[in-house]
Amino acid sequence: MKTRLSPSLSHEAVTDFYCCLLEDTLALATSLSDVEVAIMCPDTDVNELAQLAGSEVSVVAQKGEGLAAGLTSVFAHFEKDHHRDDHPRRVIAFNSDSPHLPRSVLENAFETLAAHDVVIGPTHDGGYYLVGAKASHPTLFASDGMGTSSALERLLSRARTLELSVGLAAPFYDIDVVDDLTRLAEELRLVPARAPRTAAWLREWELVAAQSRTGTGPS
Repeated sequence: MKTRLSPSLSHEAVTDFYCCLLEDTLALATSLSDVEVAIMCPDTDVNELAQLAGSEVSVVAQKGEGLAAGLTSVFAHFEKDHHRDDHPRRVIAFNSDSPHLPRSVLENAFETLAAHDVVIGPTHDGGYYLVGAKASHPTLFASDGMGTSSALERLLSRARTLELSVGLAAPFYDIDVVDDLTRLAEELRLVPARAPRTAAWLREWELVAAQSRTGTGPS
């Protein structure tokens, strides 16, 4: 859970919001054709996420703690689960708070992997929202710099060290701070069907925020 939203939202509100984001993100992922979807998470979250995810999605406990361990576990899981020898399996990992991603971004990322070893989706703040590869590279991810403005630079540096060819997806944004909420709310106001659960939550959030600014509330 991203704590930078917490100063403006209660813990319960942030939890509800991320449940909406997760459900809509899963709907986006499962809408892709011929794609196996899995959630990678700490062992303590497996049961709770399995209830949220439903039968279409597998929930897998990551090995180790933190984002770097989670990403490494994603690629190791799919490589271990891959029994076909005809071509490499293309695997893409992206955030559970990404229902606003156009499906074309994910489709194009898979296409990019056909010609590159790695695909990366950069964010505007120096991080990345998506990373894909055709094989597991345990040293590609490291905990240093994760979640900082140098995350993308460090990932590209490690890819160069491993002599991996890199293709870039379109730059996008993820949900870190309240300004990101405002941007997402504006987008989903125009196309709520893209992420209906999140759109409904944001409509309620904007109403409460407006009431707070004007000093009014339900009578």
